[in-house]
Amino acid sequence: MAPPKYDDLGKDAKDLLNKSYNFGAIKLEGKTLAANGKTEFVSEFTHDYTESGAVGATLESKWKGLPYGLSISEKWNTQNVILSKITCDKIANLTLDGEVTFAPSTGKKSAKVKATHQSVYTNVVGDVDLLSGPAVNLSAVFGYGGLLAGYQASYDTGNSKLTKNNVALAYKGGDYTLHGSIVDATKFACSLHHSVHAGLAVGAQMSWAAGGDSTSFTVGMKKEIDADASVKAKIDNNLRVGLSYTQTLRPGLSATLSGLLNGKEATGHKFGVHLNLTA
Repeated sequence: MAPPKYDDLGKDAKDLLNKSYNFGAIKLEGKTLAANGKTEFVSEFTHDYTESGAVGATLESKWKGLPYGLSISEKWNTQNVILSKITCDKIANLTLDGEVTFAPSTGKKSAKVKATHQSVYTNVVGDVDLLSGPAVNLSAVFGYGGLLAGYQASYDTGNSKLTKNNVALAYKGGDYTLHGSIVDATKFACSLHHSVHAGLAVGAQMSWAAGGDSTSFTVGMKKEIDADASVKAKIDNNLRVGLSYTQTLRPGLSATLSGLLNGKEATGHKFGVHLNLTA
C-alpha cells in the first residue's frame, strides 16, 4: 500500500477535530448514482446564518469508467465558477489530471496539469498552474515500516521565488498516529491520534509560530454509541467547546447536529445542522 499524499499526513487527527463540526451553518449534501453505475451527481447547499448570511451551493457531475481509464467531472457553484476536470489512471502507478476553471462573469480562469505517482514506498505529486506564474507545486512522501517523511514546495517561475517550503514527519503504529510539520521554517505543528479501543478515539493538535509567544492547541474525542450513532467533543486553548452528534436516520440518510460554546464570554455560541443524503 502506498503512503498517503503530503496533505493527508496527520489526516486522522484533523478529521477527528474538524469533521462533523458545522458551526453557524445549515448544510445539505446529496449524492446519487445513475442506473448505469458510472454517472454520479453530487450537490451541496450551505447557509451561513450567523455571520455573513451567505448562501452557497455547488452541483457536480462525474462520469467514470470511460474508455482508456478516463473520468470526467464538471462542477458549478453559485459564485458562477465552472470547473472541468479530466483524469486518466490507466497507466500503472501513475494518474494524470487536467483541470480548468472559468468564471464567465469576470473572465478569470486557471489551468492546471497534475501527475501523481504511487508505489509501495513513495507518493509523489506534481502540478503546474499554467496561467499563474506559472507556479510549480511538488510534494513527496516516503514511507517505510510505519515511518513517513514528506516534503512540499511551490515555486513561482515568473518571479523566481520559492513560495512554499514545508517538511513533515509522521509515524503510524497499530492504533496511534504521530505527526509533526514545519511550515516555511516559521510555523511548527504536531498532532496525535489514538484509537483507544473499538468505538473510541482521541486526538490532539498543537501549533506555534517562531518569534511569537502564543501557542494554540485542541484536544478532542469521538465515541461510537452504536452502529448508527456517534458523538464528538473538543476543546481548545481559548475555552471554546465543540460538540457534535451524528445519527443515521435510515440507510442513505444521516443528520449531524453540532454546537460551539464560548467558555470565556456569554456571546459567540453557534449551532449547526448537516443533512447528508445518498441514493
